[in-house]
Amino acid sequence: MKVLVAEKCGFCQGVRNAIKLADQTLAERQDVYSLGPLIHNEQVVEKLAGDGLKIVEDFKQIPSGTVLIRSHGATKAQLKGIQQRGLNIVDATCVLVKRLQKIARELHEHGYKVVVIGDENHPEVQAVVGSASGVLVVAGPCDLPKLSKHKRLGVVCQTTQSPEHFAYIVGLMIQQDFVELKIINTLCKEAIKRQNSAVELCKKVDIMFVLGGLNSANTRKLAELCKRHNPRTLHLQNWRELDKKVLYGWNIAGVTAGASTPDWVISEFVQNLKALDTSAPNRPRDE
Repeated sequence: MKVLVAEKCGFCQGVRNAIKLADQTLAERQDVYSLGPLIHNEQVVEKLAGDGLKIVEDFKQIPSGTVLIRSHGATKAQLKGIQQRGLNIVDATCVLVKRLQKIARELHEHGYKVVVIGDENHPEVQAVVGSASGVLVVAGPCDLPKLSKHKRLGVVCQTTQSPEHFAYIVGLMIQQDFVELKIINTLCKEAIKRQNSAVELCKKVDIMFVLGGLNSANTRKLAELCKRHNPRTLHLQNWRELDKKVLYGWNIAGVTAGASTPDWVISEFVQNLKALDTSAPNRPRDE
């Protein structure tokens, strides 16, 4: 089978830095914990767990040692609590997420009601909500009534959202009754490059595969965008999840991957895909 890989896909620099920092910390220290998964990828999380990283959901569960702040960041209250317990901190927060948190604090200090466009259940957004007082989260049009009592809005966005969704929600906000609307673009340029590259590719192929964790926001966004342009888009975590029957009759496959998907997962998937003869189900070319 012919396989085309998106020009931009896989690990972003923020994820690479987080994993490198985790590896260094695990090599140098004992009793290393992270508040939730370091990144949203099961294979990477399993490897780090095998190397000794312990995952907890609450810093109060940590008796002693070092806390690795994951790439999505942590709230002010969490950081303060960790310090008060006398725990060591190694900060693997993505620099763009730190920038987003800083902007949210500054907007609040200047009297704006801070609004973050994104998924309120995502740890990055939760960290932003915890970085300033009274931050509102808008995921879609149904959340707009939250803004009705506020006249000065400071708007930011979850870094992995698409520019289209950001613009759509901002466009709806403009129609609300407000006095001042300050908008700051906090989108990740690398995420946008991956989205554009994936959309461009999925239009050229018979079937499209998006590789990455099912709980990865940027990977889900890639899959959503690709499905709009190619309904034969599948979001898989790895090669083992592929039902080869879906390939029957198709000649060209496209592959992209989220920013938290390891290179080896992409390589394994691509090489196995190339080895298939899709003129007959599940039959390798060399048979």
